[in-house]
Amino acid sequence: MELNDILLHDETIFKDMSVFNSDFLPENFKLRQPQMEEMALSLRPALQKGKPINDIILGPPATGKTTAIKKLFEMAEYDCSDDIICVYVNCQLHSTKFDIFSQIYKKLFGHRPPETGVPYARIYNKIMTELYDSDKALIVALDDINHLFQGNIISKVFYDILRAHESFEGVRTGIFAVLSDVDFRFVLDKNVGSIFNATEVNFNPYTYDETFKILKERAIMGFYPNVISDELIEKITDYTYECGDLRLGIDLLRISGNNAEVKASRMIHEDDVDKAIQSSKSMSLKYILDSLNEKEQDLLRFITRVNKEITSGDLFKEYNRENKISYATYNRLINKLEFLRLIDTRYTGTGNKGNSRFVILRFDAKEVRDNLPKKNLGLKNNFL
Repeated sequence: MELNDILLHDETIFKDMSVFNSDFLPENFKLRQPQMEEMALSLRPALQKGKPINDIILGPPATGKTTAIKKLFEMAEYDCSDDIICVYVNCQLHSTKFDIFSQIYKKLFGHRPPETGVPYARIYNKIMTELYDSDKALIVALDDINHLFQGNIISKVFYDILRAHESFEGVRTGIFAVLSDVDFRFVLDKNVGSIFNATEVNFNPYTYDETFKILKERAIMGFYPNVISDELIEKITDYTYECGDLRLGIDLLRISGNNAEVKASRMIHEDDVDKAIQSSKSMSLKYILDSLNEKEQDLLRFITRVNKEITSGDLFKEYNRENKISYATYNRLINKLEFLRLIDTRYTGTGNKGNSRFVILRFDAKEVRDNLPKKNLGLKNNFL
């Protein structure tokens, strides 16, 4: 390494480290403009004293769903604060009815309600009274709503938001439900599902070219000029696209930069990227596996035991000997695992209308088993 290539103790290759943070909101978000326009149309009735349209926002992890919502809400509140109140809630962090309505309360009044001593009904009434008095519509984005499935909390939350007008005449409310699964309505009570009637907004996985474009833009914003080459961004893009998680690619840029700085290098080299990829492999897989529910984990664990190319029908027969589930449920689980790119399916050209599929594990079976959460084998009927 030449002397001019060595960083001094007070120098850095990072122009703005914050652009690699998971909560960074880029100014330029043109790749999701069509989806943002669809969601904006759902807000439009609220600006004309009508009810906002409910949306179900679908797409695999790291496809821009959360960023698009936050950008839209930011613009709506700047331009239309007299007509609408937008509340974003991360259900992974706030998974009880009280906690969710505390976030709505905080947005309206600038602080959370007391956690003890105040009944939920009083908090709910104060929220709805404020909406009635201000004549503002409320739209609540519930991100990662799969965390509300347990105990059917989702139906209770949806009911209290969407049926508010029955107790507070004229109050206008709507929900943006965000999910990485294509089938969820079966968890809603009938009296809730009938009033949700959501418009679907789909976030398809980024293409290879879109992934490269996003990563290059982040590199330009985050690093000083000439720190990383297009060839190395392409290498990170290859791995990111294969894993199907854009957040991983953004993190790899940051880690590669850190690896270069440890060597006091003014440029990121291939070995810095290789080291970053190696350290992230198991972490990215574990992140996806931790997001699965117990049924999805059980099926994936079974697939690792089979560990060979097998038709979907034969896999169901084998799995159903140990786990009694309907074929419809099994098919939903297979679709979810493929949706998250943990497995691949390939049509065989045989079967009913040629729709028989091979199921293929995309990762090393042992690596998947090692990173799956340990199965809870708690005792049944354990009375103490």
